[in-house]
Amino acid sequence: GKVMVDWIVNGVPDVDVTGLDIARMAPFQNTQKYRKERTVEALGMLFEVGYHNRQYTTARNIRKSAFHDRMVAANAYFGCYAGWEYPDWFAPKGVEPKVEYSWGRQNWFEYRAAEHRAARENVTLMDYSVMGKILVQGRDAEKYLNHICANNVAVPAGKIVYTQWLNETGTIEADLTVTRLAEDQFLILTGDKTTNHAQAWLRRHIPADAHAFITNITSSYSVLNIQGPKSRNFLSSITHADLSNEAFPFLTMQDIDIGYAPVKALRVTYVGELGWELYIPTEFSLHVYDTLMEKGEDIGLKLIGLQALESLRLEKAYRDYGGDIDNTDTPLEVGLGYFVKFDKPGGFIGRDALLKLKESGYRYRMPQFLLENSEPMLSYGEIIYRNGEPVGYIMAGSYGHTLGASVGVGPVENNGDVVTAEFIRSGSFEIDVAGTRFPAKASLRPMYDPKLERVRC
Repeated sequence: GKVMVDWIVNGVPDVDVTGLDIARMAPFQNTQKYRKERTVEALGMLFEVGYHNRQYTTARNIRKSAFHDRMVAANAYFGCYAGWEYPDWFAPKGVEPKVEYSWGRQNWFEYRAAEHRAARENVTLMDYSVMGKILVQGRDAEKYLNHICANNVAVPAGKIVYTQWLNETGTIEADLTVTRLAEDQFLILTGDKTTNHAQAWLRRHIPADAHAFITNITSSYSVLNIQGPKSRNFLSSITHADLSNEAFPFLTMQDIDIGYAPVKALRVTYVGELGWELYIPTEFSLHVYDTLMEKGEDIGLKLIGLQALESLRLEKAYRDYGGDIDNTDTPLEVGLGYFVKFDKPGGFIGRDALLKLKESGYRYRMPQFLLENSEPMLSYGEIIYRNGEPVGYIMAGSYGHTLGASVGVGPVENNGDVVTAEFIRSGSFEIDVAGTRFPAKASLRPMYDPKLERVRC
């Protein structure tokens, strides 16, 4: 009740509501059959063991990507995210893809480790079709988008901009990328669980009489994510496009061909390696997939799932909205200040609040943590200690197979006082895992490739 009152009176809730905001739901999740089946299971699970990767079993195999049958044939274990069937990991041939829940290393740990290493050392492919895709077009599109975005999206066609959308209090409403397709066209790419909220936020902040039109095109494109240090060589053997660093820089988009298919290729990464996301008109999906897999046999192209993506992105300390950051966080305090352009013409929603925060000091910081012991596992909720005092908890954790131990991110407070970078650097940190405290390194810069050399190569 208090949350609803704050939301109505102030326009912004003062607690994390990413997991209960009605705008997170896809329309099919409001059908009578879905609600009848899922509600009963969800209430029952409240009193069961809460494993961090526990999956629902009702209302499954409903929303599938065009590649679903190919993923089944490749021995994928599927999770369900925003209603999508999404490969979590892939079991070796001859092994049943079945999870055995536990608090330690679950039975798929080594499968995920192999996927993780392939992304760091070779080249991988991931079904990324669950990404939300929203097209904003019209002569007023730039004007209103640039006011909504904290970063500057008044860029040339072909540029990709990573940005946050903020409310008037300066906290985050969305975390996404905006790609300028043309003078009057922008493609917004957001996570599966925030697509509907992002669309609602746009409609709320673009006037009805503006010449700017919003279309959800999520189902119009399938997405294959090619990542790894050998991704350029691999894709260059399939397309006629020039994928060199000079011709195709980081954070740009080009239309290329793969086989017979026209594809939008975005040079971007969420794993911290050289790579491209391929946006494929749905009718060409299987043709492109089969072309890539056939060519990939020669170089060891490996399919990877969401669990590998999670461990890879946490090694780079990339943020996940609805996971480790939410509607109570500001971009400045969670390490995203670089993407806030205070001096752009016209300002942006939340600018004044962030300027006040810069002046008063940050309430907390969100470092990356790496355990010094290679055995314990981090997932969520583990208490963070600084110099023996509790200062926060892990918001998201996984195993850093490249860094050699569990890695996570979480907010660090200072008993109500300002938290500076020196406060993080000077502290001695431990993390409590199942009642035992383990020493941990803390850093405000990514511990893996902090200079982005692998991403920009």
